Amino acid sequence: MKVLYFDPSLAGISGDMTLAALVDLGLDPQALEAALFPLSPLLPIRLGFDRVDRCGLSALKLTLLEPLPLFEHHYYKEIKVLIESALLPPRTEALALAFFERIAVAEAKIHGVKLEEVHFHEVAAIDSIVDLVGTAVAIGLLEPDLVLFSPLALGYGEVVCSHGVYPVPALATLEILKEVPVRSGNLPFELTTPTGAAIAKELAQGFSEGLPAMRVSKIGYGAGTRELPNRPNVLRVVLGELEGEWTGEALPPSRRLKIKF
Repeated sequence: MKVLYFDPSLAGISGDMTLAALVDLGLDPQALEAALFPLSPLLPIRLGFDRVDRCGLSALKLTLLEPLPLFEHHYYKEIKVLIESALLPPRTEALALAFFERIAVAEAKIHGVKLEEVHFHEVAAIDSIVDLVGTAVAIGLLEPDLVLFSPLALGYGEVVCSHGVYPVPALATLEILKEVPVRSGNLPFELTTPTGAAIAKELAQGFSEGLPAMRVSKIGYGAGTRELPNRPNVLRVVLGELEGEWTGEALPPSRRLKIKF
């Protein structure tokens, strides 16, 4: 059984870290960009992956190669139409939509509005759309049988967003991660973003403090932007074959991703 293990226990998870880590596993960046081509008439997409150093660890950093403006549509319903209009493979489209729906449902609850009235701010930038749709494409290319996560490091402190100064973890992040094992991470920064939280909540079928019993075949490291003190700001992702049956902590079946690749 092919298992994909995400380890955000040290430095958290974001959309760009996820996509970079999956590419570092060995995915062809050109194949990924080609798979995102259906979005290109609507969003000009050129991906760059650079090798960077994070506290002595070599990792991939995702960048967009052209300076791109913020996406002009900010409402969830408009982002949904954008993705549906791209004619992506059905399972990729479904997973990308599921990521955004996770965020939209959390935002709707926090702000007391209807789902169709949810207005995206930071997550409506082009890079977040690329991160989430790109992650859906990458998961489709990898076709894991089982996706596991370590508990997520969230950080603590304060973050400045469009509504003002909010506590870390961000309200949407914490709302999304209900029923998911989390920890502070002992750093006064936002370690897990709403996009990273949505990826974890949609993909995770179970949780493990360490690697499950498996034969490791590939390891990927996706770099975050910030330099963290005394630890590499990276998301580690491990691909391999599960040995035996998974018997660890699992999400309730009703909370698991129903999209099979």
